[in-house]
Amino acid sequence: MTEKIQLTPSTHTAPPAKFSHGVKKGNILQVAGQVGFLPAEEGKAPTPAGPTLREQTLQTFANVKAILEEGGATWDDVMMMRVYLTDVDHFAEMNEIYNAYFEEQGLKAPASARTTVYVGLPKGLLIEIDALAVLG
Repeated sequence: MTEKIQLTPSTHTAPPAKFSHGVKKGNILQVAGQVGFLPAEEGKAPTPAGPTLREQTLQTFANVKAILEEGGATWDDVMMMRVYLTDVDHFAEMNEIYNAYFEEQGLKAPASARTTVYVGLPKGLLIEIDALAVLG
């Protein structure tokens, strides 16, 4: 039986509740919903990358990528991403940022599947992203 491994990169603080930032079992890696917090600093509360959707989206991608790498995965291993936005008016801008980011990453085709929904997040947070990767 394959062991379930908790993934917490050094850039992340301990989760605020009983969950893992990422979990790997066998060749499956699930990244929990990540937001645009800057890398963790000892003794400081989590801080958003900035007030704009662009700043938060790019930092959220960095946070998801850190967990993927901790588990031995890359963006090319991602099968599904879920994007959670707080404002329907951010959809077009998020798509532009999303497309440009993955073009810069040199992702191999085909792209992962994706769902986008609108939710409530803690004050000041505009976006959350989770990802499911299959290695090998």
